[in-house]
This record gives sequence, C-alpha cells and structure tokens, in this order.
Amino acid sequence: MPRFVVHEHIARKAGLHYDLRIEVNGILKDWAFRKPPPEEIGVKRFGVAQPDHDIYWLNFEGEIDNGYGAGVMRIWDQGLYDLVKMTDNSITLELHGSKLRGRYKLIKFKDGWLFFKLKA
Repeated sequence: MPRFVVHEHIARKAGLHYDLRIEVNGILKDWAFRKPPPEEIGVKRFGVAQPDHDIYWLNFEGEIDNGYGAGVMRIWDQGLYDLVKMTDNSITLELHGSKLRGRYKLIKFKDGWLFFKLKA
C-alpha cells in the first residue's frame, strides 16, 4: 500500500504551510497549502502543486539549511492510502493516517488544487 505524509513546514521565505505528499510510482507528488489539511467534512483547502520529491522526504523531519524551502519541517501526519481514482484533474484517496482518516479528494483548477474530505 502506498504511503503519504503531511509536513508542517515553517519556511523562511514562504512562511508556515503544509505539504501533502503522496507516493506514486516511486516518487512523491506534492501540494502546498497555507492552512492545515481538513480533518472534517465541509472544510476545503486551496493549494498549489509543487515539484515531485524524492521518496526520502517521507520520513524527513528537521532543518533545511538553504534554498527556497529553508526552514524547519516536521511530520504533521503520515500513513498509508488507497488510490480510489486518479485522472489529470482529480485524485480521490482513502487516507489511513493518525489525523487524516477517510476519503479525500484533490481537484485541479486553473490556479491550483482544492483539497477536502468526502462524506463516508
């Protein structure tokens, strides 16, 4: 079963944000959100896709010394997920984390992605 992680990232340039990373074919697909991921139905978060990351980042916690992402990163949540459906503009996941549990959806818009929890 593939893995996911959400990092709470306090970057020196970008400030506090949350990175959702899901394992797909040996790499991590990545989205950044200004607010914590939704734990309840009805809460939506708008974010931006980021470049793919190496699988190494699944367990990373610590300080990034330089570059655009310089700052402190810690794991906010992590676990396994089931891929329910994936298209170019939409991803439906069943997340099995300690905080994020249940079915979630990412929908692509012109300027970014919307992330929210679905009804069971």
